[in-house]
Amino acid sequence: MRKLIYAMNASLDGYIAAPGDDIGWSFPSVELHQWFNDRAREIGLSLYGRKLWELMNAHWPTADQQPDADPVEVEFARIWQKTPKVVFSRTLEEVSGNARLVTGDAVAEISRLKAEDGASMEIGGAHLAGAAMRAGLIDEYQVVTHPVLVGGGTPFFSALDSWVNLRLVETKTFGDGVTMSHYESRH
Repeated sequence: MRKLIYAMNASLDGYIAAPGDDIGWSFPSVELHQWFNDRAREIGLSLYGRKLWELMNAHWPTADQQPDADPVEVEFARIWQKTPKVVFSRTLEEVSGNARLVTGDAVAEISRLKAEDGASMEIGGAHLAGAAMRAGLIDEYQVVTHPVLVGGGTPFFSALDSWVNLRLVETKTFGDGVTMSHYESRH
């Protein structure tokens, strides 16, 4: 059975994007980017909601070919390109690269994918992750908290029907004041 991990950047007040889908506050330092690279190497499948897919797919397919790309970005681009992806959307008609589109029941498909053998899966996008949270499908949360208050926007955590009890596994502080808190769900 695969593990499902929800990991994204978040502001200190709990948002993954400020109003207007602004993520300008969340660009990683080289140290944090390397942490994301090391983490991405362990992922066997990435699950994306439409918004996050469109954001990632607008940059990473060619990021390793940009003349101003630094080595950590080139490395992430190549890892991202190789990792299989499933994009969940009712409005997209197709996806490109190493991705396939699912237009039906996201929770049913995520449950099916979790039942397979293989490396861990990551889930990204607040709405998609929220559906997986409410269904009790997320095994681990990795909250990468930036020292900024944005005052509103898209929350990291969605409204839940019941409590989710967690166990702290690890914390890490990066040189720029960003912290990572890694939790496991207590099922």
